[in-house]
Amino acid sequence: MDVLDGDYIKADNEWDELVWVWQQTDVPKGCKAEIVEGLITVTPSPVNAHHAIAERVHRRLYEVIPGEWGVYQRLGMAVPSRLGLYVPDLAVVPEEVLKGDGYFIQAGTAELVVEITSKATATNDRIHKAAGYAEAGIPLYLLIDGLAPYGPTITLYGEPKDGVYRLLRAGKFGAPVTLPHPFELAVDTSQFPEP
Repeated sequence: MDVLDGDYIKADNEWDELVWVWQQTDVPKGCKAEIVEGLITVTPSPVNAHHAIAERVHRRLYEVIPGEWGVYQRLGMAVPSRLGLYVPDLAVVPEEVLKGDGYFIQAGTAELVVEITSKATATNDRIHKAAGYAEAGIPLYLLIDGLAPYGPTITLYGEPKDGVYRLLRAGKFGAPVTLPHPFELAVDTSQFPEP
């Protein structure tokens, strides 16, 4: 990879070029930049209800995960085969994966990812990221969708095969959703605020 005059990159492949541009992107405070389907997207900070949901799930996850795992917010996760560099709302990842000074990890090292939809991210969370997380082989994907067309829903995907998840559980806010092994955790959605 060659950087010419600090303003342009000549990379050996599209992935390296996208990552370089992503790293150079000047993102406004509170926003996040991701690469989704080869496009760099910048999304604004979510509403307060989003943070309240993330905090509730985050706290519950720490009750059941092994000591050598962590729950991380805004951790960059790479899926180069889909030209994706996602920043999920929550990710459960073994701590050893975070060694080094990189800006992201390989998505396939995660045990669980959680996305909470916002107006700016709903389509990517429902379609593109679901496909990317499945292709990366992440065992579980929890989609908390307060903006679903027929009312707020929570959907658990798992058992990825050939880049596609199997639907494990789906329900409306208010119904508990149980995460399978290794979590064995019931997520109570009755206290989730609606956007």
